[in-house]
This record gives sequence, structure tokens and C-alpha cells, in this order.
Amino acid sequence: MAEARARRAARPREEVFAAARAAIAEHGVAKLTMAGLGKQLQMSAGHLLYYFGSKDQLLLETLRWSEEQLGARRSVALGQDGGGVWERLAAYVELYLPEGPGDPRWILWLEVWGRSPSSAEIRQGQLEIEAPWQADLVTLIEEGVADGEFTAEGAHDRAVQIRALLDGFAVPIAIGLPGAGRDEAAAHVASVTTALLGRGHGR
Repeated sequence: MAEARARRAARPREEVFAAARAAIAEHGVAKLTMAGLGKQLQMSAGHLLYYFGSKDQLLLETLRWSEEQLGARRSVALGQDGGGVWERLAAYVELYLPEGPGDPRWILWLEVWGRSPSSAEIRQGQLEIEAPWQADLVTLIEEGVADGEFTAEGAHDRAVQIRALLDGFAVPIAIGLPGAGRDEAAAHVASVTTALLGRGHGR
């Protein structure tokens, strides 16, 4: 019996994150409790609090885990074998935008953003999770400029602008506002990014 309790208490962190994300997808963050999640995992709420400290920290670490998984897909999509720079930029946008209303990854983002003003730790974690998205987009833009596909200068600033645009389109999709659609958002983003980056003549 004691051995079984020890195994339950030592659930892999990935299993906790997967269960938390699934619970958020099904019921939303408001109904996610440490006690309920612990019951699902056959752990006590006390053990969850011991490992994560708080529900806020659990949400942040679940988001980090979720983004690391997506980061692996992004690396493949943005690799040299992913096509031309414009095609890879389109793939970046597709990965960035929510799958649809209630996308658990984006619901996590919204929750983390909402908690950031009152927690320096959450703000720092948010910046760390966002950094790879920014870095990958800067690299892609710099490559496009070097290849003559983009004409805009200031890759960092262009990347900040594009990500702000994506965030602006993503939030209405994630919360399910009427008229907010993924395809329409992707088309608007493509139009604006073309204007921001400029079309060169390539090599």
C-alpha cells in the first residue's frame, strides 16, 4: 500500500501537465482545482502544492510544457526543408493562431496574462516562454532579408509587430467571439505581414 502511494505521489510532471491541459480543454480553468486534479491523478492536493506551490505556478508550468511541445513542431516547420521563407512564415502563423474557440493552449495563455500584473514570477515565466517565438521569427525575417525575399530592416521590431498582430487576432478566436475565424485571421495577417516585410525579388 505504501509503495502504491509513493508511486501515485511521484507522477511524472508531464502526466500532471497533460491532465491539467485536458481538464482545461474540457471544463475551463475556473473549474480546475488542485483537489480535483489530484483526484484524477490519484494524488493528494497537498502533493500537487508541494511540487508546484500554487495553482498559478501549475498553470505557468503547464503552459511552458505545452509550448515546448509546440516548439518542436515549430522547429520542423521553420527548418530549411520547410519550403521558401514565405511558406515558412505562413506555417509560423498557422502554429501561432488558436485551433479554435477554447483552444487549451490559448486559454492557458489568457490565464497567465491575467495573472501577470500581480506576480513578478509569472511575468518572468511568461517572457521566458514567449522568447523562442520571438527568436524564431527574428531569425526567419533575417533569413528572408538575406535572401532578398523581404526588404524591411529591423528584424526585431518587425517580429514584435507581427506577434502583436497575431495576439490581437488570436484572442477573439480563443474566446469564441462571433465572427472571429482562424482562416480570416490568417488572411489578414498575411496581408499585413506582406506590407510590413516588403516583397523583394529573391536571388
